[in-house]
Amino acid sequence: AAFAYGALVVATIAQLAVPQLVQNMIDAVTRGATANAILTQVPAAQQEAAAQRAGTTLAQLRLDQSSAESLLINAALIIVAFAVLRGVFSFVQAFMAEKTSQGLAFDLRNEIFAKVQRLSFSYYDRNQTGQLMIRATDDVEKVRMFIAQGLVLAAQAFLLLTVALAILFWTNWSLTLWILPTLPLALILFMIFGAVSQPLFGEVQRRLSALNTILQENLAGIKVVKAFTREPYESQRFDRSATDLMAQQLRVSRTFAFLFPVVFLIAQLGQAIILYFGGRQIIGGTLDLGEYQKFSLYLLYVFFPLGQLGFIISLMAQAGASAGRIFEILDSKSDIVDKPGAIALPPIAGKVEFRNVTFRYFNSGEAVLKNVSFVAEPGQTIALLGATGSGKTTIINLIPRFYDASDGAITIDGHDLRDVTIDSLRSQIGIVLQETNLFSGTIRDNIAFGRPDATIEQVQAAAQAAAAHDFILSFPQGYDTPVGERGTTLSGGQRQRVAIARALLLDPHILILDDSTSSVDLQTELRIQQALDNLMHGRTSFVIAQRISTVVNA
Repeated sequence: AAFAYGALVVATIAQLAVPQLVQNMIDAVTRGATANAILTQVPAAQQEAAAQRAGTTLAQLRLDQSSAESLLINAALIIVAFAVLRGVFSFVQAFMAEKTSQGLAFDLRNEIFAKVQRLSFSYYDRNQTGQLMIRATDDVEKVRMFIAQGLVLAAQAFLLLTVALAILFWTNWSLTLWILPTLPLALILFMIFGAVSQPLFGEVQRRLSALNTILQENLAGIKVVKAFTREPYESQRFDRSATDLMAQQLRVSRTFAFLFPVVFLIAQLGQAIILYFGGRQIIGGTLDLGEYQKFSLYLLYVFFPLGQLGFIISLMAQAGASAGRIFEILDSKSDIVDKPGAIALPPIAGKVEFRNVTFRYFNSGEAVLKNVSFVAEPGQTIALLGATGSGKTTIINLIPRFYDASDGAITIDGHDLRDVTIDSLRSQIGIVLQETNLFSGTIRDNIAFGRPDATIEQVQAAAQAAAAHDFILSFPQGYDTPVGERGTTLSGGQRQRVAIARALLLDPHILILDDSTSSVDLQTELRIQQALDNLMHGRTSFVIAQRISTVVNA
């Protein structure tokens, strides 16, 4: 970053040198034209007097006439050299700024992703997936754009403005005083627009998140949408959200559409002031043409940064709004964390005890579980049956500490779950949830998800135990068959058996099966159940099922 701003300083200095070189060229042309007129059009006897009236000597006129061409060539070459120098350092600055911004975006995205991995389930209960995705992508990009362009432009604008203003005072302080009142006016205007625009951009990002949520939900549930012929309704829903987003973006555009003409009006006002008072000084003989041209060019370097401030404020307002949304995630506290001094859970036998456990979800004052107590001995199978909403899933979510009990305590082999580290607890629990989630990759990758170092033999053994081995081998690529996004290339029953194999590969001491045979036919269920009966032997198992036959051995 320091190298980028160093290159920016060099490039800006090269840019600031050009007006002085232009003055030198104009002065050389003016002196050469004066010398040529006197030496070629005035009789020789009168040339000395004409030179004195021009404020010079005859010898100087001859020198000006002979050197005018070389001075022009030298000035032009120096301008080209400075342009090349500026181009080289501008390239270095732009590349280094882009590299810095990309590195920042890389770190931010990784930090956001790592953070959402650590957040508890209750956080996702309160926040929509679409909003989280926008914050990790579009909001990060807004911050990156400000680092890559906004900060650089701001630094360049400050450097150009201050140095050019100092040169203007040094060149002609009386003329500079006439334009000073326009500068505070422009700065006040930008401060007002900066304060107004940031909330507007924040609302744009919020509405973009809402639109993205609708899109994400619709794509994930496209089968349901088509099955119930809800395409027109979903299209209208998306259209309303897109209309809201467009309306907010137009509010932002209207704000900045007003800003830029006002900025250019102020700049033109400054130019008009200089044209009038500078012209009077030229007429009065206190300002020559070359100095006036130099002054005008440096004046552009004063007003050009002011014109850029509109774009800079736009980038800054967007980045400010997006940064706030990003840090809402990064500053979020997980409800489930290792307490100070938590110990690693030693290898367990599998005794699970609930002691007067009460649980409430964050948005409900009513207890889902109230004073629940039971003991599951090592190797025992606990069947959870009941009506929808009776708390079956809540019980199994409390065992691996997806949530913490509101009151009471849960222990494994006498260890309170809140006294042991989360990783050591969950590594000894195998879970098959009702909603089967597979990841893009191969069947082998998904079975070995919890044990990436597992051998193919271990993967196959887990698949055989889950009655998945035969159908896997029926694919041409076998265990290397891609499963597609969310496992779409597999049937519901096949996905369920892969998920069971994934849990069994961990060889856990505690098994949690949330209606894990709900997506298979009766014949496959029988095969899975026979395998599970053998595998649950010696393991504490919690089974949620809709059919009594599934838990007949509990």
